Amino acid sequence: MTVLHLADEGEAADLAAFLSRLLHYDRSAAVRMQAAGTALAVFGRPPSFEVLAVRAVRLAKPYENGLDVTLDLTVSAGELLESVDEAAATAVVPGAVTGPPWAGVLPPRGGWVPVAGLPAVDALRSLVAASVAEFRSRTEALAPESRTRAELDRIGREIWSRTVGETGLPVRAVHAAQALGFLRGADPVLLSSGAWLRLRTAYGSIALRRAGAGALGLSVR
Repeated sequence: MTVLHLADEGEAADLAAFLSRLLHYDRSAAVRMQAAGTALAVFGRPPSFEVLAVRAVRLAKPYENGLDVTLDLTVSAGELLESVDEAAATAVVPGAVTGPPWAGVLPPRGGWVPVAGLPAVDALRSLVAASVAEFRSRTEALAPESRTRAELDRIGREIWSRTVGETGLPVRAVHAAQALGFLRGADPVLLSSGAWLRLRTAYGSIALRRAGAGALGLSVR
């Protein structure tokens, strides 16, 4: 049994909250865990948003039971959540599962450079709220016979694939950050590396590959 010792109760609570939000969108969600030293990264993919969500967790010490260099495996998000002990600030690493396809293609570790033009956090939250309101009003205005899944999906794709200014970041990435509890506190930063964009906040990151970018920046590991 491998026990992770988290830095404090707050880190444990934040990890549990992140896992709970992922499970809200996918009850069978899997997460990929990568750790070295006292840093742990937990990757998930909420299906509604088509992005990767990344939660960084501080560890008080690396591992027990012989794992003292690195940790890299895909596990059940539900089993990991059940193992989190917030009072003790620990989590037991579950057994590995066969990972979904996205777990083999992660954002690059380095090469990130800032992208200009991202609005402040309050403006981003307002953008998400306005987009949700637009989706609701447009779908409610549909005649009953036109309110099909295909039409709802079409409206959703139109709204959520819009970009934030000239940044190239789709609004769905900002919506994902809001839904997962990342879009709070200080203003986020937008970064790029090859084909990838990353919306980084103090509470986690949202990463996605830019449309039409080919295979640039692909990190398979």
